Amino acid sequence: MSVLADNLQTVNRNIEAACRRTGRLPGDVTLIAVSKLQPVSLLREAFEAGQRDFGENYAQELRDKAISLSNLEGLRWHAIGSLQRNKAKYVARYADSFHALCELETAQMLANKREGKPLRVFIEVNVAEETSKSGISVEHVPALAEGVRRLPGLELVGLMTMPPQPDLHTSRSLEQNRGHFARLRELARSLGLSELSMGTTGDYEIAIEEGATIVRVGRSIFGNRLHA
Repeated sequence: MSVLADNLQTVNRNIEAACRRTGRLPGDVTLIAVSKLQPVSLLREAFEAGQRDFGENYAQELRDKAISLSNLEGLRWHAIGSLQRNKAKYVARYADSFHALCELETAQMLANKREGKPLRVFIEVNVAEETSKSGISVEHVPALAEGVRRLPGLELVGLMTMPPQPDLHTSRSLEQNRGHFARLRELARSLGLSELSMGTTGDYEIAIEEGATIVRVGRSIFGNRLHA
């Protein structure tokens, strides 16, 4: 077994353990392998090890990889980074899901460019109200959700968040993200949304315990990226 396949197995075991702790089925949680800046050869290796969902931050990189790996049946692409409006056409054409919707104008552009089955979209919520993070504030989510639901070509399925990461200079721990995850869960419930895209390499088990249906893991699968 390769190192990458072993890493995938470990992450999936951790997901299963987190599900057992909360009485959930492992099938309730989808693992997205965050493949930003990783070579196509590693994505192919991950696919051969059983991984089917991949997340890309950059629309053009997603496009290029989708074209290169178009022969892999069942591979699903998730656009997980902020989106420039002039790149919306790439996400609309190649992605199965978009996890970082922050404004109605972007949703309208995606809807105009989408063909075929609806694009699954998640509203990105800045639950912790960090000035350095993208995403909209909690109070603005209902209005955006209402607008997106009116658009053809899109299916609003859930919410996404990226809570604070630990600070080496403070005592802040990843466990403190539990409250942010719980708040997103309750917000989604109030809007009738069933999907929660939350949890990354450091805190995906906590996120699952708080209801995550999708976790986005990169470093624990692929290792550190060579480039920022």
